[in-house]
Amino acid sequence: MTTPYIGQGPDQGGFFGKFGGCYMPESLMPALQDLEQAFNTIRNQPEFWAEYRQILTDFVGRPSPLFYAKNLTSYAGGAKIYLKREDLNHTGAHKINNCVGQILLAKFMGKTRIIAETGAGQHGVATAIVCALFKMKCTIYMGKTDIQRQQPNVERMKLLGAEVQGVKKGRGTLKDAMNEALRDWISHVDTTYYLLGTGAGPHPYPTIVREFQKIIGIEARNQILLKENKLPDALVACVGGGSNALGLMHPFLEDTNVKMFGIEAGGKGTDSHEHAASISKGRVGVLHGNLTYLLQDSDGQILEGHSISAGLDYPGVGPEHCILFETSRVTYAAVKDEEAVHAFQLLSQQEGIIPALESSHAIAYAIKLAKEMHPEQTIIINLSGRGDKDLDTVKKYLAGARA
Repeated sequence: MTTPYIGQGPDQGGFFGKFGGCYMPESLMPALQDLEQAFNTIRNQPEFWAEYRQILTDFVGRPSPLFYAKNLTSYAGGAKIYLKREDLNHTGAHKINNCVGQILLAKFMGKTRIIAETGAGQHGVATAIVCALFKMKCTIYMGKTDIQRQQPNVERMKLLGAEVQGVKKGRGTLKDAMNEALRDWISHVDTTYYLLGTGAGPHPYPTIVREFQKIIGIEARNQILLKENKLPDALVACVGGGSNALGLMHPFLEDTNVKMFGIEAGGKGTDSHEHAASISKGRVGVLHGNLTYLLQDSDGQILEGHSISAGLDYPGVGPEHCILFETSRVTYAAVKDEEAVHAFQLLSQQEGIIPALESSHAIAYAIKLAKEMHPEQTIIINLSGRGDKDLDTVKKYLAGARA
């Protein structure tokens, strides 16, 4: 039996077991090595973490609350359900935690221009906000498809002073935006910092993003111990690239009694070609500089991911999730579009909280999980974002479903 991975990675080469690494063009290797060196320097400086925490407290509004969802608990009938309220952060999502850390890293490295990719727009907004705060130039790459379905976030980014570059290639979603951001970085590597927003990408990004998102799980651990005087029985989070899930789960990985569930986008069903369940249905390959599970055809061509949620339709996943899957430390499952929309409506009506469609995938699964558990047990769901950005998408989906 394989020993469960408990968060000790990566190794010096940036690998989590066989996953991860740095499969990038030679022209970017010096920049990635400089980034790794800078990160390893600042991560050992107490003054860096003091500034990071101060911004999270005074600007972002952390700690985010751990909310006992008693109405949802009654509805499910089973385990007590808690929500880690990342939706209450400034910007309305967990993405800001990582952006604060990386903008401080960019400043330390002397960079003057920031680029980023975005899918749902939450990372783009968070990047634009920290660039405004630190007075840095900002260019955001966003697929044309995502621009159409996330218009409010596009307007926010522009208002904050960012240049939004629409990407027409491919399906015009997150994968395509990442490709264009990498092309930009290759051309402007001396002055530009690539502020990557997900748990994927080349080493050292998966580690950097995890370290700046771990605040979620560190807080949740302290909060649940104060409320319940014991650790949770289960953690549930949605997985696109995987940063919000790792942020919640990583501080609990050594606690082997805490079960963990990563929920991928099942789209129109994992037996259809329209989903983004990279772990559940993918195969191992290389995308965006790391060895990971990918949606690909028999020739190894990357397939387009589909999800009603713009933040989950990435056709790959962060490498640390792959080892968590292969060593059975985390259980991965898929939730379909229709289930996510139902959970979106349900949480709104039961608790007065409108969740992001991404987070709604986790809610849908957690309700099913709670029913199978006892009333004295507890579940923490990472409510990774708020859903005002998704109102139009849900309205159109429901109109189509009724037609």
